[in-house]
Amino acid sequence: MSEPERRTTILVADDAEGQRLVLEMLLSVDGYEVVTVEDGRKALEYLKDNTPDLAILDVKMPNLGGLEVCHRMKRIERLKDVPVLVLTAMRDEETLTHARMAHADAVVFKPLEGKDFRETVRGLLAGASSPLP
Repeated sequence: MSEPERRTTILVADDAEGQRLVLEMLLSVDGYEVVTVEDGRKALEYLKDNTPDLAILDVKMPNLGGLEVCHRMKRIERLKDVPVLVLTAMRDEETLTHARMAHADAVVFKPLEGKDFRETVRGLLAGASSPLP
């Protein structure tokens, strides 16, 4: 018997339940396995024992924000090459600067545009880097 094909796993960390549900729906349509957590601490707990193919992190979360989680991921050998997409409602230069400093691979602004979001996810999983705006 052959091994079952491993599904692409995406970690989603967002404190808004509605946003997690929307992300899970958009991603599962494309066949991804989606793991959702509600804050940055829970994301780090998951990352201790798991290596997702992509992490989607909300910038503002209680306990630990997405940019700090991203920064920590990029310093860990096993996780440094996992692409990180950060979500934010703040369209300001300071947020983009912090995303660059944390080595985020992409920034997507809320509210999400489903088609553009899914294209960004596919590009990151295919190894394409998109310069931050």
